[in-house]
Amino acid sequence: MIIIYIIFCLILPIAAEETECPETSCGKDGPIIRFPFRLKDRQPSYCGYPGFDLSCSDDKQTVIELPISVKMYVKDIDYGSQMISVSNPNTCQPRNLKNLDLYASSFHFYINPRTSYSFFNCTSRIVDLGSDGYEIPCLANPEYQVYVVYSSSGIGFMPFSSCSKIFEILSFPFYFNFSDDNLLLSWSAPQCAPCEEKNKKCGIKSNSELQTVCYGNLRASRGAMKTPLITGLVLASLLLVAAVLVLCDKYKKDKEGKENQVKIEKFLEDYRALKPTRYTYADIKRITNDFKEKLGEGGYGTVFKGRLSHEIYVAVKILNNSKGNGEEFINEVRTMGLIHHVNVVRLVGYCADGFRRALVYEFLPNESLEKFIFSSNRNKHNLGWETLLNIAISVAKGIGYLHQGCEQRILHFDIKPSNVLLDDNFNPKISDFGLAKLCSKDQSAISMATARGTMGYIAPEVFSRNFGNVSYKSDVYSFGMLLLEMVGGRKTMDVTVEKTGLLYYPEWIYNHLEKGAELIICLGEKEEEECNAEIAKRLAIVGVWCIQWHPVNRPSMKTVVQMLEGHDDLTVPPNPFSSTKSYRIQHVKPLDLELAVISEI
Repeated sequence: MIIIYIIFCLILPIAAEETECPETSCGKDGPIIRFPFRLKDRQPSYCGYPGFDLSCSDDKQTVIELPISVKMYVKDIDYGSQMISVSNPNTCQPRNLKNLDLYASSFHFYINPRTSYSFFNCTSRIVDLGSDGYEIPCLANPEYQVYVVYSSSGIGFMPFSSCSKIFEILSFPFYFNFSDDNLLLSWSAPQCAPCEEKNKKCGIKSNSELQTVCYGNLRASRGAMKTPLITGLVLASLLLVAAVLVLCDKYKKDKEGKENQVKIEKFLEDYRALKPTRYTYADIKRITNDFKEKLGEGGYGTVFKGRLSHEIYVAVKILNNSKGNGEEFINEVRTMGLIHHVNVVRLVGYCADGFRRALVYEFLPNESLEKFIFSSNRNKHNLGWETLLNIAISVAKGIGYLHQGCEQRILHFDIKPSNVLLDDNFNPKISDFGLAKLCSKDQSAISMATARGTMGYIAPEVFSRNFGNVSYKSDVYSFGMLLLEMVGGRKTMDVTVEKTGLLYYPEWIYNHLEKGAELIICLGEKEEEECNAEIAKRLAIVGVWCIQWHPVNRPSMKTVVQMLEGHDDLTVPPNPFSSTKSYRIQHVKPLDLELAVISEI
């Protein structure tokens, strides 16, 4: 009786859909549209799968809307491979890609190694970027050209004196050709490929939670739709096929995720003693009000504002599914579990609900230091020199704690203004430990397979062992660059001809210090209140000490704190740029980034 009831339930929706959900298209040359896709202005909702809505433009182009507010034309749909080709030649594709966020979409990039791309505007033309980059004419203007390169290797092709980075696209297909407008996307659910292989149509199973089922004949659907005579044998076979598909899909997902789930659960079991709160994914959706307010995005995920109670706000980082092996989740939770310091952001809890993973941090209302020191109107976001000095000292203490205050030494590898968050009293807290590494305190050097960090803040030894060993002194270098940016209110990689000519900006600061010239940089409208050459000079001298080219010549963070807090006159360090000009303008080849692998804790 149960089987007969199920068969009866299957008859009605399938018969209805065969008459109301025929294949269609926007134009005679457009792609055929059938389940899981539907035309939302022509077909009822059950004709498609949620998130697979298409529409037709006035010129009969097939249009798909992708997050966030990115419209693309659909060129082709391969239902057997579950792949869709999209493009938009009428707009600047790189600008679309910058705004594209597939996290909330039903689609993901076609299976392909991932990398990040950096976009630069250059006042002089680059003749040859090789295979590592492309020129982007649609983003250029008469004053500069725009180029895109692989962030991990192509940055060495950019001449520092004439180019500045304008934005970066993270976790994007490695083999994407920016000179070609087409972008390949694919989808994992619903699984209609087995139906395509059997020349069957695919649809939503009746009385199910979006489970799919194969039925009918695909060739028959391409002409006038006819209601088939469904016999008991056909329906029984249909039910069997649906059950097999569900079991196969479940087995496949379990097999792919078993090792990762075991690894994560074992880690969380060991981590339970630290007592962070474990949330379900439903809790995360409730806390973030269904991901209503986005705060930002990084290499490992997207951050949303959330609320635990009426007065307690949090920042929730949703980790990217594309990094599904769980390493970034374990790395950040493990690292944050070792840290309890007033100048390091606090981990409130985490979510490990199946393949969905999230980290919950305390919320810092004043956002990042980058917002204040790189503002186009520093008067509007004025912190004042005393506040800047206090921020510098506090960040130095936080980094010093990472290096010496924990049982294991923690190397951050991404110290920069955007990773220094400010609370409502402008007290800084170091954040984003996705690139961090752990090592023992007696380990004088560590090694990595590839360079890590952000262009402009990466110590030279991270690129090449010719400059020394990678160690905690690499964080000291990044902190030194941060200090110099606080002094001048500009990125170290920017060039302003009016003030610096074609000099490297940190070198411009050093030349002023060496000549004994005062760094009179005013932050407010009233110079007598907001100009403090003494603090600016102290920050600059300590910054130059920290960016000495060889790690052995840089101070420890403990010494840096003493230099910042002290009232004695500081000695201007040796010139770190006397032997580095040729290195700064040379190409950084991929071979330079391959370092010997040494065991790490």
